[in-house]
Amino acid sequence: MNGVELFLLGRALMKIGEDALPEPPGGAGKYAGSARMVLIVASDIAGHPESAVGEIAARTGLPQSQVSTAIARLKEAGSVITTTDPADRRRALVSQAPGVSDRLAQVRATTIEPALAEALGTDDPARIAEVSHALEQLARDLLPNRF
Repeated sequence: MNGVELFLLGRALMKIGEDALPEPPGGAGKYAGSARMVLIVASDIAGHPESAVGEIAARTGLPQSQVSTAIARLKEAGSVITTTDPADRRRALVSQAPGVSDRLAQVRATTIEPALAEALGTDDPARIAEVSHALEQLARDLLPNRF
């Protein structure tokens, strides 16, 4: 495998992951932005607690408006909290909420098998399980701070 193939595999895996996510309450049309954007922001917040919106935007490469939209969605879902920056009371700092929100529990409980079956073009349980186990191994090896 070369770098290009790895990049394309990553994009395919992102698409499977997005397809596996349950619809947000009220449906996807209720919210601006994509699930990908929200997950990128949530992941950054998990790795960098007490960050300002501008800091998250700089690290993720997302426009500040998209970061703000994602934070609003995460806050509404109970997944993040904001506090006032003691050094600059005009800024809000964003951190993961203590505990697990209902939405996060729902997302974590959702399996990838239906989306994986669609991507593989098969409903063969053995094949789906084989690929699912391979992905689980990759996650253990490459994602040390899994949510």
